[in-house]
Amino acid sequence: MTTMTEVEASVREFKMPDVGEGLTEAEILKWYVQVGDTVTDGQVVCEVETAKAAVELPIPYDGVVHELRFPEGTTVDVGAPIIAIDCRPNGAVDEPGDPATGRTPVLVGYGVAASSTKRRPRRGAEIPGQEVSAVAAVQAELNGHAAGATGGGTAVVPPRPLAKPPVRKLAKDLGVDLATVTPSGPDGVITREDVHAAVAPAPSAVPVPVAAPQAQVQVAAPSAPATYDSARETRIPVKGVRKATAAAMVGSAFTAPHVTEFVTVDVTRTMKLVEELKRSDKYGMQGLRVNPLLLIAKALLVAIKRNPDINASWDEAAQEIVLKHYVNLGIAAATPRGLIVPNIKDAHAKTLPQLAESLGELVSTARDGKTSPAAMQGGTVTITNVGVFGIDTGTPILNPGESAILAVGTIKLQPWVHKGKVKPRQVTTLALSFDHRLVDGELGSKVLADVAAILEQPKRLITWA
Repeated sequence: MTTMTEVEASVREFKMPDVGEGLTEAEILKWYVQVGDTVTDGQVVCEVETAKAAVELPIPYDGVVHELRFPEGTTVDVGAPIIAIDCRPNGAVDEPGDPATGRTPVLVGYGVAASSTKRRPRRGAEIPGQEVSAVAAVQAELNGHAAGATGGGTAVVPPRPLAKPPVRKLAKDLGVDLATVTPSGPDGVITREDVHAAVAPAPSAVPVPVAAPQAQVQVAAPSAPATYDSARETRIPVKGVRKATAAAMVGSAFTAPHVTEFVTVDVTRTMKLVEELKRSDKYGMQGLRVNPLLLIAKALLVAIKRNPDINASWDEAAQEIVLKHYVNLGIAAATPRGLIVPNIKDAHAKTLPQLAESLGELVSTARDGKTSPAAMQGGTVTITNVGVFGIDTGTPILNPGESAILAVGTIKLQPWVHKGKVKPRQVTTLALSFDHRLVDGELGSKVLADVAAILEQPKRLITWA
């Protein structure tokens, strides 16, 4: 007869892993299993959406689904148990050494980072000795180590205050020590409002007249919660990709001083080259997606090669400009979940056919919602094609950590002076936004002028490359 204690001992919990870089939460989009289903090690059990992408999670156990801890649509903190698996449904004996180690399997590539999975107390908070041991044990479990591995005599290092990078940047700019800030966010996270409150001048002491004994103190009635007409308005929770995009754009717009320059260019010859590449089989482009964006991307890569100082980033902490000797070319993509910017790694080293293949894979993966977090990290320069929506151009906001972004407008027939005569030509407008801390007007102008010159006369791809 199996006792309740034996049943509980055979049930193992799988915790929400950190599937990105320092992410703290993810939304469960879909469960692929139900209670009672048999699962095997490596089987995908659910799909989750982080602030960067949708990711499928495999289970690291064999057994039977005992419990689904959260329904679909729930946002769960990293490190929280999301599913329980009965690893001994038929009374089978555990593998030798597995329970004794107390080790929690960690997915390869999905290791739970200590800095993002455990909500830690603020610096200066007093923690009794027993609570310190409990915290250390829980943290060790989340990291996949036995609780007994934590030495009893190990000194506890005061943890860093919990705050997102833009908030830390704001605190540094304002000269605020985050350890002195009282957090108001969930789980002790310091918000921008907390930082601003820390630097706000304390209200001056004003003498308060003593009220007459018979005076009655008026207590303000609590205000009623705001209401709205659901037939006239729809409220959509801000989460996932939309939440991450909003935070990134606000952080970029108020951190990097943007400058945007424009140029209108005749791209008739480029459009003819696109058609020739599609029809001919002598360029090695058979079966590849060939469009104007491909040649615009190649033109930008050549312009960066001619002006390498634009391919850089600003290191605020070290007060250094980091010149990149590689180009990870980002392509802004509109998806059902929102705007994402995956990038083509080492795009500078690719031939035109290789670039076309990478671009096609990037677009199809983004449309299917399968872009991985790694594909959206490490970008250096980005292209956003607003022309597909019939827009002439725009003033794009930099992707955080990058130095420049090129906006491409719609290509359309316009009257244009060509060889001394007004003729209908295919024309577009380009806009280049750049970080003025890194890029002076001269450098930005040279890059934009080079891109325009190549698109006007694509033979320069040969001579300049």
